[in-house]
This record gives sequence, structure tokens and C-alpha cells, in this order.
Amino acid sequence: MGCVQSKRASRDDPNEAGESDRQRELEELSNALKNVVKGRKEGMEVARGVEREKVTRAGDSPATERRRPRPEPYLRSQRGWPSWLLDALGDAIQDWTPRCANSFEKLDKIGQGTYSNVYKARDLITGKIVALKKVRFDNLGPESVKFMGREILVLRKLNHPNVIKLEGLVTSRMSCSLYLVFEYMEHDLAGLVGHGSYLSTSQGRKFTEPQVKCYMKQLLSGLEHCHNQGVLHRDIKGSNLLINNEGILKIADFGLATFFDPDRRQPMTSRVVTLWYRPPELLLGATYYGVGVDLWSAGCILAELLAGKPIMPGRTEVEQVHKIFKLCGSPSEEYWKKSKLPHATIFKPQQPYKRCVAETFKDFPCSSLPLIEALLSIDPDERGTATSALNSEFFTTEPYACEPSSLPKCPPTKEIDVIKLRDEARRLVSVSFLQFLPLSGIVFPKY
Repeated sequence: MGCVQSKRASRDDPNEAGESDRQRELEELSNALKNVVKGRKEGMEVARGVEREKVTRAGDSPATERRRPRPEPYLRSQRGWPSWLLDALGDAIQDWTPRCANSFEKLDKIGQGTYSNVYKARDLITGKIVALKKVRFDNLGPESVKFMGREILVLRKLNHPNVIKLEGLVTSRMSCSLYLVFEYMEHDLAGLVGHGSYLSTSQGRKFTEPQVKCYMKQLLSGLEHCHNQGVLHRDIKGSNLLINNEGILKIADFGLATFFDPDRRQPMTSRVVTLWYRPPELLLGATYYGVGVDLWSAGCILAELLAGKPIMPGRTEVEQVHKIFKLCGSPSEEYWKKSKLPHATIFKPQQPYKRCVAETFKDFPCSSLPLIEALLSIDPDERGTATSALNSEFFTTEPYACEPSSLPKCPPTKEIDVIKLRDEARRLVSVSFLQFLPLSGIVFPKY
């Protein structure tokens, strides 16, 4: 009884009861804090796991593994080819293995276009200098992928000393970009002539007759191969004709190229070929055409090399048509009726133009005029073929074409370099006028 009374007495003691309650509260608070800390640790672990999963899905490495990997010569095929590229090209790249992007070092930007940029780069595996054409897809729409796929298919079908060779492909896991790897060429014809497209029509470098024949023989040989393989280039111009230090010319940039079958006429877009080198039938909206579009451009190049400057530098399509008709004459009534071109009513002149090619280029070598007359025929059927051009009087009479190795040597020169130099010269002229300072030894008058 005494023990019972003692326990009851302690339960009835308010001091002891309060102390006990406080102890329980402290224990409960301590346990609650432990649970909170434990929960936070578990939450942080979960968050880290999710973050690692996100990084892995993005194709990157965790923070502890983000050191730049050593250059790898190739990616594994199952990881390297994006599904969209396999779907577009299929068998065309099945026997290829994509290169890894970090196995190249970009050195300089050497060209740019509407859909791509071109870089001089070093292959870190072989040490070889190459050209990388970067094509970025802002979206992976069927048309965009088909456009790129066609260029690769065309390049893989061509194999000729005067056609640029596709040496490989580089895929990027971090962006929708694709690099095309080409052999590096030190010059392009526009840079050697010394003018920048759409910037100037002033006199540039003029080549000797043997040198012009050498360049044109290589251009027509490359076109002959393309046409025999069923390929139209559709953008022949100086900046797309690359030349190395050995004087070898190669046709490049097949971004607008397409396959064609002369026996099965299919409609094609007329929105091709750079304006100065665009044939009249395309300006008039033709959708059925053939090798004549490339031969017209080749004729413009031939006359440009002999003149030292572009022969028909129009600023708009209307002006370009006017320049063509003024030099080559307007089409005959028979041609207008036969062709039924969409834009005939817009561009057909009220009074016919007389052809004056021979008179305009009277200072050119006599053997060149028949070939220029043929290549710059208004009717594409009268332009002949690349083979007939190679067999023309221009190449079979003296002086003959020189050897490529004897062509003039000069520092690496491309159209983009000419544009940069001209822009810098204009800037210096402006500064000189503003500061009343002489430029290159010439004292400008004060106005």
C-alpha cells in the first residue's frame, strides 16, 4: 500500500507532473527534427538523381565527368547517326561511321551562305587541314531534312578530279547540326578574279588565254561528269569553283543540286542559280529544263575570266532580264510560242532586242567567240553539252591550255577575303576623309 500511495502522491504532485510533460515534449520535438532532417536528406538525394537523369538524357556527363574528352576518331554507329538522318538517307550512309565533333579544331571562317557556314579546320586525329560545312536545322521538318539529304546523296554519287569530294560527316548530339567534311582548297575563282559578288563590277585580274582555257577545261570536265551522272548543279559561279595551290579546280557547293533524267521530264523549281549567272528561261519561270542552265552559267564564267569582271551584274530580276536581252537579243516569236513560259507576258519586250555578243566581246580571242555565242544562246537547246564545249575550237587551237601547276601562285584567296578587304578599304577611306589624313600615300582634297 505504501508503494501505491507513493506513486499516487507523485502523480498528484504538480511539479513532478510538469517536469514529465516537458520531457515528453522535448523528446517529441527532437524526433520531429530528426524526421525533418532525414526527409530533407532523402529529398536532396532524389533531386540529385533526377538531375543526373536529365543530364544523361541530354547527352552530357555529370559534373564530376565534364572534362573535355580526348578526341575520338569515330562515334559508335548506334549512337552516332540521328534517327532523322537515317530516315532521310538510309543506305547512302549505312556503310559510313560519323565522326565525333570534338575531333576537329576550327581555325577560321572561310565562307557563308543562306543555310550554312564553312570553316577551315584541323583534323586532330590525322593533322590534315579540311573544310567543314556546318548546316544547322532550326527544325527537323521533312523538307529541311530532304534538302540536306539530297546534297549528300549527290556528293556520294560523284567521283571526279574536278568535283569536290565529300570525305565524311560529323554529327552533333547537343544540337540539330550536321557537318560535311571536305578536302581544303586554298582559293575560289571569285577571289582570284578579285571581285566580291554584288559589291563591285570594277576591273579585276585578267588571265592569259592559256590560263583561261585551263580553268574552263577543268570546269567543263567537272560539269560533263555531273551531267553524265544525272546531276544538275544549278549554282555555278566563281565562289563555288574552288582551286588549290596546285591549280586544280573543283566544283563545290551542291546545296542546290538535283538529280534529273533527260528522258523523263519532271518539273523543278525555277528559283535557283545566283542572279548574275541565272539563264533567261529560269528568270521567265521555266520549270522544265536540263543541262542548259549549268552551261549558261559556264558561259558567263568564260566571258568573265576574259573580261576581268562580271558581264551581266543585275541588281533585280527585271534588270537582269534587261541585261540579258540587251547582250544576247530577245527570244524569237517561235521561242515564245514553243516555250510557253509563265512570266513571258511580264518580261516580253515591246520591241525586239538585237543580239550583239560578238560586237561587245570583239577584243576576246577569236577562238572563244563561237563558244561564248553557243553557251549564251537564249534557247537552251542551242547551248549544246559540256562534251561539245570541250571539243570546241577554243580548246583545239593554239595557244593551248596551260598545265594547272603553272597557274599563278598567290596567298589563300576566297570571295569572303575580297569582301573583307574591300570593306576595310572603304572604312579606311571614310576615316581618312573624316580626319583629313592621307591614305596609302594619296592626299585627299579637303572639301
